[in-house]
Amino acid sequence: MVDLLLLRHGIAVECHQGVDHPDRCLTPLGVERTFKVCCRLRDLGLIADRLYSSPYRRARETAELAVKSGLAAEIELARCLEPGGDPWPLVQRLQGSCLLVGHEPDLSQLAAELIGARSDALRLRKAGLCHLRWDPSHQDPRGIAQLQGLLRPSLLLPGCV
Repeated sequence: MVDLLLLRHGIAVECHQGVDHPDRCLTPLGVERTFKVCCRLRDLGLIADRLYSSPYRRARETAELAVKSGLAAEIELARCLEPGGDPWPLVQRLQGSCLLVGHEPDLSQLAAELIGARSDALRLRKAGLCHLRWDPSHQDPRGIAQLQGLLRPSLLLPGCV
């Protein structure tokens, strides 16, 4: 089976004058909450064989926290996970347990397409996780994946808003 974990980056500094920038970093609260979420996921037994991350700073920092927590061993940067990128060539070659760290609305749209839902059917919160699973014998996993879980940080961390 392919186990796909989609992790949205943690809370990042605000856009400057409404313009996104690849160098936006996580806030101190974003670092703290994201690390706690990653540790909780590891404690629940979610471990990835491979971790692919958007090269944008906030996603890279989130991926680094995932490695630090023990969710995965190392990071592989994937430009296809940048905002507006095309993740399908990567998704179609996934094997085993894989963690993708990226952005909204891209990750939610990817998950929705994998389970055969409307593109606005799911929404990942910052530092939220979506777990999907499918049989790797399918050439194209679109519409056949099973949703295993959609978790916001407040479900993983008591007292978190």
